[in-house]
Amino acid sequence: MSGPAGFGRERLLLDVLAVLVPVVVVLLSETDQAWALPAALVACAGLVLRHRCPLLSLLLCLPGLVGGLAWAPTCVALFRLGRAWSNTWWLLCCALLAALSAFLPVAVQQWQLLSAASLTMAAVTALVCAGVPTVMGTLLATRAQLTASLDRLRAATESELLAKEGAARAEERSRIAREIHDAVGHHVTLIAVEAAALHASSEQAEVRASATRVRELAKEALGEMRSTLGLAADQRDSTSARAIPELVARARRSGIRVTLSDECSQAVQLSPGVSRAVYRVVQEALTNVSKHAPGAAVVVELTGDDELLRVVVRNGAPVLGAHAGVLGAHAGAVGDAPDVGCGGSGLAGLSERVRMLGGTLDAVPSDEGFELRAEIPLSPAA
Repeated sequence: MSGPAGFGRERLLLDVLAVLVPVVVVLLSETDQAWALPAALVACAGLVLRHRCPLLSLLLCLPGLVGGLAWAPTCVALFRLGRAWSNTWWLLCCALLAALSAFLPVAVQQWQLLSAASLTMAAVTALVCAGVPTVMGTLLATRAQLTASLDRLRAATESELLAKEGAARAEERSRIAREIHDAVGHHVTLIAVEAAALHASSEQAEVRASATRVRELAKEALGEMRSTLGLAADQRDSTSARAIPELVARARRSGIRVTLSDECSQAVQLSPGVSRAVYRVVQEALTNVSKHAPGAAVVVELTGDDELLRVVVRNGAPVLGAHAGVLGAHAGAVGDAPDVGCGGSGLAGLSERVRMLGGTLDAVPSDEGFELRAEIPLSPAA
């Protein structure tokens, strides 16, 4: 037998045998006292109560012990009492009470016929018959308690090991983050310094404007890296949905003709994951416009309701005619995005990021160019 059902059937069988076996033993025993057999059968019937009231079950066995036929049910009752109670003195008193109930009638009735050695042997036999099942019950109860304690200790040890492992992983991630920040941050800072120097030394307005943009982008890249690595000094998230207007403004300054229509993200409280994903969708689309559809007009629309946020980035045909439209080179990656994580691999990574939030990302041809559509549920994804 295995499983809870098998364990229940096994326990029921043991409970039935614990009552039936003493009944059979009592019926097969002989005595010259007419009341001894009914008293022993009452003791057997009292075994049904041994789980709820083990002391009452033992007390019902005492009259049968006086008659000499209730040793079998008494052993069962004492065994159960040893398993249920943990007080050694009470268990000793119960075992002595059972032994005296069996020994005293014999000693009173036959003390003239029995020698001192025989009476001593009868007393020892009564004590052994009463003490052995009590001790066995106590030992099994102690074993069960030790097993439970070992299980708890094993669970606590495993939890401690998992906690130490998690702490080690967190410490290693923190160390790697610091190394990345120190290495990459140094070079990005140098880029910003060089751009500032170029701005100060150049007399051409276009060069000065480009140097200013490069310096701003370097500062933003450093801030995003610090935020991603958990090293930011403040809680301002420069890659949230609320930063989309600044993103669009920066795109305009770089020469992209973009129009923003935001009816949702600024008014609805978005979770950090959704907010960052919306920002990345718009950022990726504008980046691809600059690469594959230079000069094209772009419309960014954010709409939705209490349950769903929709992001649509639509562009026209490129003015220079170099490409068919934004996202065209990457459209095939969205339909079957490889497992590349949550970002950093163009539309493939962006599609995976949106999918992990329970949403969908599609890149489809529009009338003159391409359209990127993302639908992200506002409630947590399953």
